[in-house]
Amino acid sequence: QGAPKPFSEVIKANIGDAHAMGQTPITFLRQVAALCVCPELMASSAIPNDAKERARRLLAVCGGQSVGSYSASPGIELVREDVARYIQRRDGVPARAQDIFLSTGASDAIMSMLKLLVSGSGPSRTGVLIPIPQYPLYSAAITELDAVQLNYYLAEERDWALDVAELRRAVAEGRKRCCPRVLCVINPGNPTGQVQSRECIEEVIKFAYEEKLFLLADEVYQDNVYAEGSAFHAFKKVLFQMGPPYSEVVELASFHSTSKGYMGDSGKTWNSPFDSRASPGNGVGWGGMGWDGIDGMGWDEIGELGWAVPSHPAVPQEKSAVLSALAHKARLTQEVFNRTPGIHCNPVQGAMYSFPRIELPPRALAAAK
Repeated sequence: QGAPKPFSEVIKANIGDAHAMGQTPITFLRQVAALCVCPELMASSAIPNDAKERARRLLAVCGGQSVGSYSASPGIELVREDVARYIQRRDGVPARAQDIFLSTGASDAIMSMLKLLVSGSGPSRTGVLIPIPQYPLYSAAITELDAVQLNYYLAEERDWALDVAELRRAVAEGRKRCCPRVLCVINPGNPTGQVQSRECIEEVIKFAYEEKLFLLADEVYQDNVYAEGSAFHAFKKVLFQMGPPYSEVVELASFHSTSKGYMGDSGKTWNSPFDSRASPGNGVGWGGMGWDGIDGMGWDEIGELGWAVPSHPAVPQEKSAVLSALAHKARLTQEVFNRTPGIHCNPVQGAMYSFPRIELPPRALAAAK
């Protein structure tokens, strides 16, 4: 209404929309995607040969060499093979293309898994354990599928730690009204920004084994780890390294996406990989036009590059720049919140969010009463 305000603009910071906030796209990925959608660009000398070779490799396995053709339900096999190689490099344990499913973003993959896991009625209805605070996708999906939401609360006073004793409480209470079947873990945390330790992940896997729970590991922020001493550990890696009986019995589906991390292509999640082997299961939801973990194909696989300056070697520098900027913003956000009277914010260890506590002044509370 034209009334003066002590600020000049409002920034929407309630959602992980990286490019809307100015994050720079990864050049190589954009070039490959553009070439796949518009092969006529192959004739352009402005696009390097390494991007053209990658695009030709992808188009060769598309029906009619067009990305507009249908593919198998789990996604293009070549892309799934690339994803499996990426997971194997990341974890140091075997990964198979037949365990990978591509989806239109990790959210669709999570929804598909929940549809498979929800059944029964009354006391036998599927109960789904989700962390609180949580990413609203989970509560919305549980409501839509008429499953039973079982909340387990993260410990704010311990930097949003996940406590197995709290999981036990949630399961015990849940059994009074449903059949707990699914345990969702978000790591790094959304919206709390914590990064689970390896010890914590081992305890969660043991708990899932004891309680016969299917694990859903939301790991879309695995590249976003900032705090000194923190490190990302994939649930699949930990599960396999724990060995029998856990690696033979625990069922796991994990999820990843190009819409987050250092890519941030939230508006173009054409394919998101989701790696799921039923028993034992190990999964991942993934996004992107032929993305293979960025570090992807070695020079021996790319071939001769010709005269054009290649884009692929620039990926590590671009990735590092994006993650460094995010780490700086994480520290800045935490510092600004904690300098503000009445606000406390835990260290932002990872992901793209902070979750501050606002202490309402006594007189404000008295006025509200």
